[in-house]
Amino acid sequence: MILVSASQMREMDRKTIEDFGLPGMVLMETAARGALDALYSLVPDLAARSIAVFAGKGNNGGDGFVMARCLFGQGAAVTVYLLANRENIKGDARTNLELLYKMGAPVVELPDKTAFAKKHKALARHEVWIDAILGTGLASPLEGYFKAVVEFINRQPGVKFAVDIPSGLFADTGRGGVVFQADATATMGAMKTGMAQEPGASLSGKITVVDIGIPSHVVESVRPDTFLLTRRMAAEALPLRDAAAHKGNTGHVLVAAGSPGKTGAGALAANAAMRAGAGLVTVATPKSLGPVLESLAVEPMTLYLPETDDKTLGEDAAKPLLAALAGKAAFAVGPGLGTGEQTARLVSLLLEKVKIPMVVDADALNCLAKNPGILKKVKAPVILTPHPGEMARLAGLSTAQIQADRIQCARDFAVANKVHLVLKGARTVIAHPDSTVYINPTGNSGMASAGMGDVLTGVIAALLAQGCPPEHAARLGVYLHGLAADRLYESTGPFGYTAGDVANALPGAVLCLAKGKKL
Repeated sequence: MILVSASQMREMDRKTIEDFGLPGMVLMETAARGALDALYSLVPDLAARSIAVFAGKGNNGGDGFVMARCLFGQGAAVTVYLLANRENIKGDARTNLELLYKMGAPVVELPDKTAFAKKHKALARHEVWIDAILGTGLASPLEGYFKAVVEFINRQPGVKFAVDIPSGLFADTGRGGVVFQADATATMGAMKTGMAQEPGASLSGKITVVDIGIPSHVVESVRPDTFLLTRRMAAEALPLRDAAAHKGNTGHVLVAAGSPGKTGAGALAANAAMRAGAGLVTVATPKSLGPVLESLAVEPMTLYLPETDDKTLGEDAAKPLLAALAGKAAFAVGPGLGTGEQTARLVSLLLEKVKIPMVVDADALNCLAKNPGILKKVKAPVILTPHPGEMARLAGLSTAQIQADRIQCARDFAVANKVHLVLKGARTVIAHPDSTVYINPTGNSGMASAGMGDVLTGVIAALLAQGCPPEHAARLGVYLHGLAADRLYESTGPFGYTAGDVANALPGAVLCLAKGKKL
């Protein structure tokens, strides 16, 4: 599913009206009627409810006027609260407002805080609250009057429905200050990128994309480069397996992992790679830690490597590790690896020398942050899987800066360094060197638990080993990882399941995806 920025949506509207010749009034009518259909699906007895439509002075308010006109014509008890003076409404919105007056529909002008405060008691009687206050052009947090209105509505009981986008939400980033807390949103033409990210996704509720008649060639002309991953996209990326497949042709993954106190990370990655379909998995680890790791990962093989005085992997491990890559289909490095100077030098050397697809995660990312220029020397496809803190170190930014615009930060880094980048977190962002970005909808807050990233590393590496192109492995790996956790959420509970549980749930998630089943 395509996602569009506020500027792309404006351009699509402009081209549809000016170049294609579809009048703005037609777009507004179609948008409002589509939104009303979405609201009826949420509240089947809508016409029997007391409805409040809060409208601003722009086209978003115009959509609200059309919805109110339709509801009034159906006999519903609907009142429009105009958060402006009547004379300040222009264009198509003004035309639709005047139609309301001609019909005798209740329109209450509330141009300021004083007027609004006088209506608090009357407002409290409503059961359905429609937000048609602000559209996608918001660039700063709500302040003053609009902030007070949204805060008031958020405190009221009843159904809350947003037209196009919840007022207060930034269309591009999913951030904002005070935001209308919608149970559902009808968004026009295409979903906005901010509605696919957190907290925007949660604040938007159930999202319906309303087809308002924008021609496909107009959509293509703005060159959408951001997408929401769908189940169909993920299913199409699943690797095919011949009926005569055997472990020798379903991919061999080599994982370099482990340091004192962190052997579990390597075991989780290795076990997840097996659960995600790799035929063979070998874990390369400091020799003194091998016996411990073998007790945690039964099916994977173990490669004992020379270790440093602090029992981590250093430059002495490079030669045997590179030799072990012969015949392997994918390489993963980082889980529990440590971040000492010798380990950091090993990571740089591996990035420069490895020639098969690789996943770089966890401690290897922190090692890479000490020498990010080495990415210019890589010879193989690379997938980086940082969480926001690791991303901040890689990009030389603060975590707050990363979180403020996750899509742009991920895109910029992936393009500049020609890597595939998985920026983990709620609604994980997957960015590719060609500047395309995908947002993953699967996963839940129960995944806020140690080891989940190690499992993801193993999943992506296993998909690479089975022949998935790097971009498909990154997207499918993230989707499957989240889907496995979602199935646990439904069957086990909202939290308390472990990373190992998610790894064990992977085969069921694959089956679910392959057969098109629900959770």
